[in-house]
Amino acid sequence: MLGAVLVANRGEIAVRVLRACRALEVPGVAVYSDADARAAHVRAADVAVRIGPAPARASYLDGARIVEVAREQGVAYVHPGYGLLSEDADFAAAVLDAGLGWVGPPPAVIARLGDKVAARAAAREVGVAVLDGTPAPVDATTPDLADRAAEIGFPLLVKAAHGGGGRGMRVVREPAGLADALAAAGREAAASSGRPEVFLERFVDRARHVEVQVLADAHGAVAVLGDRDCTVQRRHQKLLEEAPAPDLPDAVRAAMHDDARRLVASVGYRGAGTVEFLVDPAAGRTVFLEMNTRLQVEHGVTEMVTGVDLVVAQLRVAGGEPLATVLGRDGDVPVHGHAIQARITAEDPAADFRPAPGHLSALVLPSGPWVRCDVGYAAGDDVPPAYDSLLGKVHAWAPDRDTARIRLGAALDELVVTGVPTTGPLLRQVLDRPEFADVTHDTGSLERDWLAAVPPSSPVAPAPVVGNGENGEQDRTVELATDAGPLRLRVPGRARAGASRPARARAGRSVAAGAGAADAGLRAPMDATVVAVPARSGAHVEAGEVLVVLEAMKMELPVRATSAGEVATVHVAAGDGVTAGTVLVAMAG
Repeated sequence: MLGAVLVANRGEIAVRVLRACRALEVPGVAVYSDADARAAHVRAADVAVRIGPAPARASYLDGARIVEVAREQGVAYVHPGYGLLSEDADFAAAVLDAGLGWVGPPPAVIARLGDKVAARAAAREVGVAVLDGTPAPVDATTPDLADRAAEIGFPLLVKAAHGGGGRGMRVVREPAGLADALAAAGREAAASSGRPEVFLERFVDRARHVEVQVLADAHGAVAVLGDRDCTVQRRHQKLLEEAPAPDLPDAVRAAMHDDARRLVASVGYRGAGTVEFLVDPAAGRTVFLEMNTRLQVEHGVTEMVTGVDLVVAQLRVAGGEPLATVLGRDGDVPVHGHAIQARITAEDPAADFRPAPGHLSALVLPSGPWVRCDVGYAAGDDVPPAYDSLLGKVHAWAPDRDTARIRLGAALDELVVTGVPTTGPLLRQVLDRPEFADVTHDTGSLERDWLAAVPPSSPVAPAPVVGNGENGEQDRTVELATDAGPLRLRVPGRARAGASRPARARAGRSVAAGAGAADAGLRAPMDATVVAVPARSGAHVEAGEVLVVLEAMKMELPVRATSAGEVATVHVAAGDGVTAGTVLVAMAG
């Protein structure tokens, strides 16, 4: 019998795990930060406990505090969800050392497979092909770094050694870009998982991304629950996922399943996990990428084609049940039909997927006999800037892929989200792309080819817009250069004295928008944290040069000079929290 479960996570996955707890009739305990005090997962829990302020490092990444709450609440198990601490071996060990049950593989297995460098070595040991790469993490001080990069060959990928979700990855196409890519990937990895280590790996152009779902028990049994295709991506982060992976030769699929089974069996795996591969067109085979020692965001499509509730299965396996009992059968699980999932994130595809925290004034979800929606928000909720941009997922099932594609398109037509831009409309377009329908797309298709057809959400104004702000202050229109091109922002006039709202900062001081900052400056497009400031007062900069790097919703946003000139004043430093409209850098003249 299972006891109470504490969900060490937030958002959609916390809601999903709490739903599984209700299915098993066990209490579900949520934890929350100050930013999530009224969040959906708090409302869904039997008990909810505050664990700290908004920054993830002070709340959801504070493993000691979470274990303390678990013991205070007398729970039997801790479920880590995905992201955050889900692949932190030290956190898993701390849970077990506290006498609690851990819903996941043993800490030693997490340490071996959750570390992407160690996982590559483990795959090699059992004869699974891997991409060329460095055998250990690297940084700018690594001896012979240039020689190692040249040996792998360009383009190459700087890749986070820990965590997931595509965070901490940068493609480097020539040697001159390596140092900046190492720094940026390390910062993003640290913000996402708390671990900054990165390594180098060969980058494969025009590949497909496929993966195998596995489930293992404490008695040595391993089952494969089909595979998935996750090829539609932006910034190496998945947007559309489907099961099974379409248009794979039977021999390639069987070999991939065998590789996954052999790898997890060799390390004594336990629980749910995903073995990820690239289909390398040049080699005509699959090559191992990494192992995710946790539940995947896209687990829902596997549930729809297998009929297995993977979260319930995780909990039952953690309770010691054998797979034969959990799955109702011995061996692998057959797949029926086809399912496709769209990730709905609070981002603006027309502005290079700029993260867009804000207030959800409306959220209407599609419904129907073949549709499923897993969400972590409701109308009236705030989407905070401190965390991932995922709002939820919309799934559709059908007996065949083309019907599933059409059904998901119809479901996305019904989806209504107001208050923040989302990926929903873009993914609706992708479903109709002939390359997607014919399975001739690759991991670069979206950013390389399809985004050109996306209309800008906020066209650049041809002339400044001037109006009256509060107390007669004039509104200002400023131009901001981002990787998506120049944006014009209307910044309201100065608010009444004392009315400036404080920044929501991860660390360091708070810098608020207000009077005293030069108009001839670059301003923050949203509430964010400053993670790097290459700009220096008095320095000459060229158009397009990065002056400040911001981080919001686990994404980095470089702010670039709109034209050549001299930096007059730098108003921010790394670690500062800034509000939308804050002047970051003032230019001379």
